[in-house]
Amino acid sequence: MISLIWAQDRRGAIGRANTIPWRVPEDMRRFRELTGASPVIMGRRTWESLPPKFRPLPGRRNIVISRNPDLRADGAEVAASLDEAYALTAAPDMTVSVIGGEQIYRAAIVGADELRVTELDLVIENADAFAPAIDEATWYAVDVGDWLTSSSGARYRFADYRRRRPR
Repeated sequence: MISLIWAQDRRGAIGRANTIPWRVPEDMRRFRELTGASPVIMGRRTWESLPPKFRPLPGRRNIVISRNPDLRADGAEVAASLDEAYALTAAPDMTVSVIGGEQIYRAAIVGADELRVTELDLVIENADAFAPAIDEATWYAVDVGDWLTSSSGARYRFADYRRRRPR
């Protein structure tokens, strides 16, 4: 099972200047719950955006995708491509979580089974990283939660999607 996990603003922004431009503790808690002990796959820029004290993400196998064969990511494995990253995690009945960034999401959505999205009721000015569009011909909503207010004041909701299977 390949699961893509992200949070986005109303326009689909997921980042600005290699940072997450909001603070929603409830989203971070959900992220930890969803990724649990499963492997996480991310691009180099996402890896570098993690605060050093959380790198690698604890309790999870961390795989970083980079075209740079000399990249060293202490505590993580480095793969040259998404396919190579998937091969490192090949195990039956295992969920693999793809956690960013934009280029990795765009490549991974083609073979993904589910999307776990936190929708934020805000707009980030000067955003420079965006989630892929969720095409209704390919994805259907399994669960869309009510709008809630974060302890930080931001409105958010969780939306989960599954891939439509051909009949």
